[in-house]
Parts: sequence; structure tokens; C-alpha cells
Amino acid sequence: MTENHIFGPVMSRRLGRSLGIDLLPFKTCSYSCVYCECGSTTRLTTERSEFFPTEEVIAQLDKALAKGPNLDYITFAGSGEPTLSLSIGQIIRHLKTTYPQYKIAVLTNGSLLGDKEVREDLASADIVIPTLTSTSQETFERIHRPCTGLLVKTIINDIVEFRKGFDGEIWLEIFLIPDLNTSAEELASLREAMRMIQPKRIQLNTLDRPAAEDWVTAPVEEELETIRTYFAELNIPVDVAGVCCEQPDVCRSGESTHEQILTTLRIRPSTVEDLASMTGLHHHEVAKYLSGLLEDGTIHIQRGKRGVFYSAGPDMTRK
Repeated sequence: MTENHIFGPVMSRRLGRSLGIDLLPFKTCSYSCVYCECGSTTRLTTERSEFFPTEEVIAQLDKALAKGPNLDYITFAGSGEPTLSLSIGQIIRHLKTTYPQYKIAVLTNGSLLGDKEVREDLASADIVIPTLTSTSQETFERIHRPCTGLLVKTIINDIVEFRKGFDGEIWLEIFLIPDLNTSAEELASLREAMRMIQPKRIQLNTLDRPAAEDWVTAPVEEELETIRTYFAELNIPVDVAGVCCEQPDVCRSGESTHEQILTTLRIRPSTVEDLASMTGLHHHEVAKYLSGLLEDGTIHIQRGKRGVFYSAGPDMTRK
């Protein structure tokens, strides 16, 4: 069966109405972030590859864009690090040539920006959004659990050099985790890195859905506003990612996807990957349905050997 590489349009907390492109096998990344909503990385690598035929992805994109959907962005994201794909440059160029009305965003952890070919592949994008959580190697490793040999100081310098030669906009994502990168020392060093990078915007991001590690939490609203004000002293716009509650309206065989997922979770606990396989939806679309069900208390989280499980049955964690 052909892999589905296109997801959405979905409402993104940071980019509005977005059509997503996932060029990677599930959880292929150069990091294994403690906060990742897709779970821990199963293929930790910095080696680039054409994981799927480029023509296959382009054909799916052409089908998705045939009716000219209303989009804020076409976004390279998904369940791993997009720049690991050797296809990304060709696909970006196809989009800019064939669908110039759409803006293209790339969400990246920045770990491969030192690669000349990666920089060339991203050259035609409108916005590139690297992630930065700390300038301390110790904190960087605690949060991201990266491939051996990745150094945060080098990554920061690579982002600076990329920005100098990039005609589009650099937005910098700062993912905040209390007691890890929210101390005065951590924030001061992050602000100095921002001064070096000079992004067009800074986006503060926090935990919105279940993380790979259940000890990860989000800052309280007051702390988040204090941090936003502190970074805004650089005279760079600072946004706080909002909560996105709109869900896709997808129906299959007369049963809404919402009910299909809920029915399954009443029968057996399932992971995001289990539900994606069952529904034919992308992992990110499944995660958005689960977010709504968690918010209204319909389902709860359990942990097992395969990671995070969602269930509408009895909450065994409360016994």
C-alpha cells in the first residue's frame, strides 16, 4: 500500500491553516526529544536519504492542491526531521514553480543546516523555523537526546550562517520546559543566541499534547508572559503558540472519524500509530482528534512498552 505523505489541511497553532508534508518513515529523526508528541525516535540518524519516491509525493501533492484549497502555508513537518529527506529540495522547487500562490514553511530542528546541500534545498522556501531550546550542551542533550556528535554551539552557528544567505524569513522556535530551560541563566543565554541569529520572529512553544516522557510539563501562563516580555526586549516580535482546537471533519463509511477513534479506544488502548493505521489518517491528524478528546476528559493516557496509549476504558493509572 502506498504511504500517505500529505496530511490536512489542519489548523496549526503556529501557522494557521496548513497542508502538511511528511517525507519520513514514522519517527526518523536526528533527535529524540522528550517533548515529542509522536513518541520517542525509533530511527536516530543524521544520514540523509530518499525515503520515499519523490514522484510519489509530488503526485499526492498535485492531487491535494488540484482544487486550489485555501491555505496559509504548505508545511514540511511530520513525524521526524524533514531535512533528512533528499527529496525536500525538488519538492519545494516543484511547489514554487507550479503553485506560486502558496507560501512554504519548513519546521526543522536545525541540526543539518551546516550541510551545504541542505541549505540549497531550503533556498526557495518562504519561511524556515529552526528549534532552539538551550545553548548549554548538557541541557540540549537532556531535552533532545540527539545523535552522537551533534553540538548545540555548532548548530547555533549554522543557523546564523544559513540566515545570512537565505532570502526568506527565519522564525525561531523556543520550546520551553519548566526546570530545564527556564532558569535566569538559561534564558539569558538563549536571548544572546537570538541576538546572534536575528530571526524575523520568535515563537514560544510549550507542551500541547502528550509528550514522549510523561514528566514534561508546560510553564504556567504568568511565567510564559514573563519570558515573552524578556525576549521582546530584543525588539523582535515574540509570539506564544496558542491552543488549536479546530478538528478536521473527515467521514468514512457513515461514521465520523471522531466516533471511529472513540469506538476503538473503548475496546482497546491504542497508540497514535495504531489509530493512524486503522483510519488511514496521518499521525498528526490523529493527534489532533486525540487532543480534543483528552481536553474534554473522554479519554485518558496510559503507558506501555510501545509508548503512549490512549484509552476510553477504565483509567488503570488511578488505581
